[in-house]
Amino acid sequence: MSDTEQPKATLDPMSARPLYVQLADVIAGKIASGELAPDRPIPSENHLAEEYGVARLTARRTAQELRERGLIVTVRGKGSFVVEQPVGQAPAEGEPTT
Repeated sequence: MSDTEQPKATLDPMSARPLYVQLADVIAGKIASGELAPDRPIPSENHLAEEYGVARLTARRTAQELRERGLIVTVRGKGSFVVEQPVGQAPAEGEPTT
C-alpha cells in the first residue's frame, strides 16, 4: 500500500460527534464535490470500515445516515448508490420530484 492510498479525511474518535456522523459528512462531501457520481455505487461497508479504521457497524450506521439525508439509496443484493441531486435547491418535503 502506498502513501497515496491514505484517506483524505481523518475521523476524530475523541469528538462529541459520533463517528458515523463524521464519516457520513465525509461521504456527503464527496457526493457534493462530484467525486462520487449520481447513480454510481458508494464504497461497501467493508471497504469504508477498512479505509477509515472504523467498525463495520459504524460503516453500516453511516449508510443509514446517508439514506436518511436522501443522498443514497440501497438496493438489496447490489449495494448503495448515490441519488441524483436536483440542480439548485432540494424540493420541499412533500413536494414531488421530477
